[in-house]
Amino acid sequence: MEWCSPILAPYGMAASRDRRDGILRRKRLEYLDCVAQHYDIPDTDRTDEEINMLRQIAVDCPRTVPDVSFFQQVEIQKSLERILYTWAIRHPASGYVQGINDLVTPFFVVFLSEYLEGSIHNWSMTDLPPEKMSNVEADCYWCLSKLLDGMQDHYTFAQPGIQRLVFKLKELVRRIDEPVSRHMEEQGLDFLQFSFRWFNCLLIREIPFHLVTRLWDTYLAEGNSLPDFLVYIFASFLLTWSDELQELEFQEMVMFLQHLPTQKWTHLELETVLSRAYMWHSVFNNSPSHLSG
Repeated sequence: MEWCSPILAPYGMAASRDRRDGILRRKRLEYLDCVAQHYDIPDTDRTDEEINMLRQIAVDCPRTVPDVSFFQQVEIQKSLERILYTWAIRHPASGYVQGINDLVTPFFVVFLSEYLEGSIHNWSMTDLPPEKMSNVEADCYWCLSKLLDGMQDHYTFAQPGIQRLVFKLKELVRRIDEPVSRHMEEQGLDFLQFSFRWFNCLLIREIPFHLVTRLWDTYLAEGNSLPDFLVYIFASFLLTWSDELQELEFQEMVMFLQHLPTQKWTHLELETVLSRAYMWHSVFNNSPSHLSG
């Protein structure tokens, strides 16, 4: 759990071990009570809106990280469904938004790695006692809740938080790499067309899944400053292909950005992206005027 210590603040991770264990037990029971109250009920006790939301979640769960067979196991999909539905019911301002399903997956991997050995591609839920899985599910729920607490307006109506960060990303790219910014503008490419998904899913769909936990090390270390720091990470990510983008026309750029060539990426490429992001953050973050028109 040390990997998630910044996000486990609701559990009181700075407390003594005995007190921390007590808080963990209480929070896990609280989650189970929420599931019993909101999820384990007949549809006749749900509103039409809640029924439709649960159906959408049930559709999205099998689409979550489709390239990793572990997430296609029935037990994992039902666990994911319970987490997402319970979170959505308890956060009516946003409810469920497609993309939030992706955000649970790194927590699953880290917490389950305490009990399952070897490659995730060989993991089987039959090797995990139900009590352990129940604890993992609760921990994932509270971690997701803490993560989204800092970016609620990313998922409310019209997703204004994402709209704001997309604008900041466009401005930052213009300051750092004016030629590629000008080329994209001349071709009529709107940053929303490709970066909306990046902010919505935090790049999980853009890089190989085995690199996601390293990326999330950085996310969690930023704490409440994460939303603004995402702008620097995504600018660094985009400008990895500055030269290639300047050779492409509109339609080619759209296709390229929707299918970025990251399949063979290793930790080296990701570390390069993160190092650039930290460097640019140190240059621009104390000069807000750089990102305002």
